[in-house]
Amino acid sequence: MIRINTLNIPFIEDEEIEIVERKGMGHPDTICDNIAENFSIELSKYYYENFSRILHHNVDKAVLIGGKAIPKFKGGEIIEPIEIKIVGRAISEIDGKKVPIDEIYEKAAKKYLNETFKNLDVNKHVKLSLKIRPGSIDLVGLFNKGDVIPKANDTSFGVGYAPLSRLEEIVYKTENLLFSLRDKYNFIGEDIKVMGVRIDSKVKITIALAFIDKYVDNLNDYLHKKEFLKKLVFEEVSKFANYELEVFINTADIIENEIVYITVTGTSAEAGDDGQVGRGNRINGLITPYRPMSLEAPAGKNPISHVGKLYNITSNSIAKEIVESLNVKEAYVYMVSQIGKPINEPQIVNVKVRVEDNKLKTIESEIEKIVRKHLEEMPSLWREIIQGKVSIC
Repeated sequence: MIRINTLNIPFIEDEEIEIVERKGMGHPDTICDNIAENFSIELSKYYYENFSRILHHNVDKAVLIGGKAIPKFKGGEIIEPIEIKIVGRAISEIDGKKVPIDEIYEKAAKKYLNETFKNLDVNKHVKLSLKIRPGSIDLVGLFNKGDVIPKANDTSFGVGYAPLSRLEEIVYKTENLLFSLRDKYNFIGEDIKVMGVRIDSKVKITIALAFIDKYVDNLNDYLHKKEFLKKLVFEEVSKFANYELEVFINTADIIENEIVYITVTGTSAEAGDDGQVGRGNRINGLITPYRPMSLEAPAGKNPISHVGKLYNITSNSIAKEIVESLNVKEAYVYMVSQIGKPINEPQIVNVKVRVEDNKLKTIESEIEKIVRKHLEEMPSLWREIIQGKVSIC
């Protein structure tokens, strides 16, 4: 069932207050999301290449246990490694052939960590572990029915919206900017968290950025580099922000005691923080409490039948296409499944668009066409997912 309504809540940019957060690629929660997702992708590829289909799995429970480190100017050391553990369900043997699940996990995790971090020695600084069991008989049976259209393996919902607000773009681009500058400025670590708060037309951007200790000589050097980045971010963001802007970096520093945010590896996971799948960014790479959000963690869920992944991806895609192709100011999309029913037959797809009531009638059929097109494409969405074309955080 598809229902289309006008969006009758205030436009987000007309609200007095807005809050947006992004946890960057080196944040412990984002590490967990990406390792779980890359593990699922590599496991899916192995299943498909060896058994001509993707077998049942959900490797979406991951925890990062922070290590111990002694960072110091000009270079510190790691005392105890970061531990990353995944718990989940997967088929480990079929027709007498064992699936090298441990090897697949280790390869996927190390590949992600090596590609993401410049100062993290994966073999020395990280300990990987895995606890995988077969899925329950009912869910595996549901998954393996062999239907042309997979059956939803959960009763759940997905939400999406478009476009991003200006503050959402600012927060997203700020983290991306700093992450992209690591080659040019080697003291920038990968753990970058950005919080944006807008009150009317004033925006405060608070950044937590892990400096690399061996590239910082002393306290004065740290303060100089921090001030440099603050000015750089302000200048770059001001080019497109169109708000009265303030930028803050590492506001927890206690300068008089020389307690500042420096790390050996570029992530707080080395000593200061732990991580878990689902505690970070939603499917659009942001945490947006003033928008509809699902608590589903798509990372690591199987790409064939888990609506916790598929519906959140699809909802965002539908909203984006409606806005871009129909000249709609804003669109929200809500989808809910029913376990055991075909994944592309949700109980309801509710689309809310910001248009005048009289205009809604003129585009209603076009919106329905867009929704139906994405529902038809959903059974093949797994191909894009395992090719790495779909970002989940």
